[in-house]
Amino acid sequence: MIIGSDRHRLVCRQVRTVSRRIDAIGDQVLFYLRSLLSIGRAARSYRDETMRLISEISLGTGVLALVGGSVVIMGFLTFFAGATVAVQGYHALGGIGVDAFTGFLSAYINIRVVAPVTAGVGLAATVGAGTTAELGAMRVSEEIDALDAMAISSVPYLVGTRLLAGLIVVFPLYALSVVAAFTASRITTVLILKQSAGVYDHYFRTFLNPTDVLWSFAQAIGMAVVVMLVHTYYGFHTHGGPAAVGVATGRAVRLSLVCVVTVTLMISLALYGSARQLHLAG
Repeated sequence: MIIGSDRHRLVCRQVRTVSRRIDAIGDQVLFYLRSLLSIGRAARSYRDETMRLISEISLGTGVLALVGGSVVIMGFLTFFAGATVAVQGYHALGGIGVDAFTGFLSAYINIRVVAPVTAGVGLAATVGAGTTAELGAMRVSEEIDALDAMAISSVPYLVGTRLLAGLIVVFPLYALSVVAAFTASRITTVLILKQSAGVYDHYFRTFLNPTDVLWSFAQAIGMAVVVMLVHTYYGFHTHGGPAAVGVATGRAVRLSLVCVVTVTLMISLALYGSARQLHLAG
C-alpha cells in the first residue's frame, strides 16, 4: 500500500508538472500574438517612444554609444566571421588545387549561413539581452504596474514599440553585416592570402545570386521578430528581485540562440533543401 501510494503521488506530481508546462507554453503563445497585434497601435500612438528605441537599439545610449552599440558589435562579428570563411575556404580548396573558388565560397556561404546566423547571434546578445534586462528591471521596480494603473496599455507601449523598432533597425544592421562579411572575405583573400583580385571577383560575381540576398534579408527579419518576441516575453514576465532579472536574461538569450539556429535551418531546408542548381563544371 505504501509503495502504491508513493507511485500515485509521483504520477500526480508528473501530471501537474506537465500541465504547468503546457499552460506556460500557452501563455507564451498568447503573449506573442498580443505583441504582434500591438505593433499597429504602437506605430499610431507611440511614435516618439519608437524613435527613441530605434536610436537606443542601433547606436546605444550613454557609454555604450561611444563604441556604436549594436552597429559596431554586429559589424565586428560578421566581419571576422567572413574573414574566417575566407581563410578556411582558401586553405581547404587549396588542398585539392581549386583555391580560385574562394570567391564562390564567400558568395555562397556568407549570404546563406554565416551572415544570417552571426547577425542573429549578435542581435540576441545585444538588442535582445538589453531588452530583457530593461523590461525586467521595470517589472521588479513595479513601473509596468504603474503604467497599467495609469490606464496606459503596457503591451503596446513597452513591447509593441520595441518590436517595431527592432523591425526597422534590422534592415540597416543586417545590410551592414552582409557588407562586412563580404568585405572581410575579399580583404583576407586578396590582400592577405595574395589571390588575384580578378579571379576572386569573377567567381564571387558569378555565384552571388540576388535572389539569395533577398531571402537572406527575409531570414534576418524572421530572426529579428523571433528574438524580440522571446526577449520581451522573459523581460515582461520577470518575477522576484534584481537577481531574477539576470536569470530571465540568461534564459531569454539561451532560447533566442536556439531559435536563431532553428529559423536558419528551417528556411535553409525550405529554400535550398531540394535545390540542384549549383554547377561548378561546364
